[in-house]
Amino acid sequence: MDKNKLKQYKSIARKNRVRKKIRGTAEKPRLSICRSLKHIYVQAINDNEGITIASSSSMDKELKMKLQSGGNKTGAFEVGKLLGERLLSKGIANAVFDKGAYKYHGRVKSLAEGARASGLKF
Repeated sequence: MDKNKLKQYKSIARKNRVRKKIRGTAEKPRLSICRSLKHIYVQAINDNEGITIASSSSMDKELKMKLQSGGNKTGAFEVGKLLGERLLSKGIANAVFDKGAYKYHGRVKSLAEGARASGLKF
């Protein structure tokens, strides 16, 4: 098997393994992360209805002016903090963290810490 295809296959397997154990509801949504080289995106998803409750990214107007780069740990922290504030304003205090195929390290960890700093629990 080609090296890149194998990497992709293993990444999908890791993501599926995590998703088997995690389910988001209206009271406790799933925080799904997407990470690129320049930006980071996060959504709060209600899996029962298949809708996005809230979302945040380093491309948001509120953060774009404040951040020098959305692809670093400081940017990820601010994105997590903004999402936490948005969920708390909707009356949601608990969530389930879905790291997907990513390791809980670096920007992913920083995003989670930002969400916790805003008062969100998971």
